[in-house]
Amino acid sequence: MSAPKTIVAAELDARMKLKRAARRLFARRGFRNVTVREIATAAGQKNHAAVGYYFGTKENLAKEILVDGAIVIETRRIAVLDALKARGVAPTVRELVAAIVQPSAELASDEPDGEQYFNRFLEDLGANHPAMAMEALEGRWNVGYQRCLTLLRPLMPDLSLAEKNRRFVFLGAYLGAILALRETMLADRARAHPIWRSEGTLDDIIETATAILTAPRRAAG
Repeated sequence: MSAPKTIVAAELDARMKLKRAARRLFARRGFRNVTVREIATAAGQKNHAAVGYYFGTKENLAKEILVDGAIVIETRRIAVLDALKARGVAPTVRELVAAIVQPSAELASDEPDGEQYFNRFLEDLGANHPAMAMEALEGRWNVGYQRCLTLLRPLMPDLSLAEKNRRFVFLGAYLGAILALRETMLADRARAHPIWRSEGTLDDIIETATAILTAPRRAAG
């Protein structure tokens, strides 16, 4: 009875190693610039067809990595929103922006060196392969994010619906880019990067993201 269990454990281990290797390579070089052979080699797989065996295609592998990360982020984000609701006081714009930012920015790393790759991977996929990202998420793994937007709309009374939606697009673009940049800087061991390693940097990201939503509309003329 132990042989089948051993095989299953070995397959799960191989899948995990392939996903970690792919996430690293996609984050550093972009999805388009990485081959399945390179992923297999980086994962320590002697069979260069391992990606096809376990995932079918490179696209399926990327989608699974995306969903894995999205589930972790959404679980944390929903927990934050539930805690805000439970206290019985309406959340502020800043608190809702923090609920968007912190679950993504403070992901625990499962890498041996502690480096984080998900935000860079997500930024590349969202910017260069948005259809793939949307197909992977299927509207299921951004419920917490949409909850944040629903709660934010009434807190932006001086803006029209179209203006609010534009601000949300700007917010998403800003956070995607800056969290990916922060991740890159924190991963760079060659320089100190005091700005990015400062305890106040994440707080400043939240503050500036809040300003995108609360900045007054310029009067006509």
